[in-house]
Amino acid sequence: MTQTLETETRLLTAPRRRVVTRSKGRPHGPVTRLFSPGDIGERIKPFVFLDHFDFKPTGSALFPMHPHSGIATLTLLLSGAMQYEDTTGARGELAAGSLEWLQAGGGVWHDASPIGMDRFQGYQLWLALPQDIENGPPHSQYLLSHDVPQVGPARVVLGRHAGAVSHVRAPAGVNLLHVRLADGERWRYRPPTGHTVAWAHTDRGTLLTGGTELHHELAIFDESDEHIDFAAEGDSEFIVGSAIKHPHDLVTGYYSVHTGIQALKAGEAQIARLGEELRALGRIR
Repeated sequence: MTQTLETETRLLTAPRRRVVTRSKGRPHGPVTRLFSPGDIGERIKPFVFLDHFDFKPTGSALFPMHPHSGIATLTLLLSGAMQYEDTTGARGELAAGSLEWLQAGGGVWHDASPIGMDRFQGYQLWLALPQDIENGPPHSQYLLSHDVPQVGPARVVLGRHAGAVSHVRAPAGVNLLHVRLADGERWRYRPPTGHTVAWAHTDRGTLLTGGTELHHELAIFDESDEHIDFAAEGDSEFIVGSAIKHPHDLVTGYYSVHTGIQALKAGEAQIARLGEELRALGRIR
C-alpha cells in the first residue's frame, strides 16, 4: 500500500458526517459512565444514558433491585453471563451476546447480577420514551444471542438495518447496532431517513471514522442523516446508535426520565408503590 493510500485509509477523507464530540467517559470502579441526561444525553436524546461495564465478578450484584420510569433500558452482554429479574414477573439467565430490554413506562423494578467468574462485559443504555407511552404499562424482553439478527458484520439490536429487523418491540425511529470488523475491514452505515442523531462507542480495537481515530471512546456525529464510514485498525468491536431526535425536554428523577413534571410525579409515585410491595415481601430494605 502506498503512503497516499495509507493516509487516505487512516483519515477517511471528506467524510459525510464528522465527529463533533469525543469522550472517554467517567470511570466509577468497573463501570464507565459515557453519558447521562445532564450532559451529552441532552444532545443525543432519545439516547440519554450509557454505561460500559468490564470486570471480573466477585459475587456481588452489578445492578441490585432498583426502579425506573419514563424510559426503556437495554443491557447488551458482550461476555460473561447474568441472572435477571423484574417486577413484570420475568426472571432467568442470559449468556454472552444476549440482551435485556425493559420498557419501564409508568414504573418497574429490576436487577441483574453476574453468574460465574468469567469476565463480565457489556453496556447498559437508557432511551427516553415517547410521550404517549412514557407512563404506559411496562414490558420486558430477554433475547438470546441467536435471536439477534445479523447483516454482514452488524447485529441489529434495535430497529432495522439492511432488511433485517430486531425482535425487540422498541419505539419506532431508533436503531442500535453491534458491529465487529476485522483488521483493515471497512463498513458503511446508512441510517434511515430522519435519523439525525448518531453516535458510536469503541469497545475493542481502533476505528477511523468521521475524520478522526477512536480507541475506547464515545464519538458523537454531526446532525444529518448521511451515511457514516468506519475502518478498523486491528480487530475492532463497537456499537453505533442512530435515531429521530426526541422532541421533548428531559425532566429527570434519580432513576427516571420524563417529558414533564406531572409525568415524572406519576412515574415516581408508581415506583414508590411497587417499592412498598417489595419491602413487604422482604425483597428490598
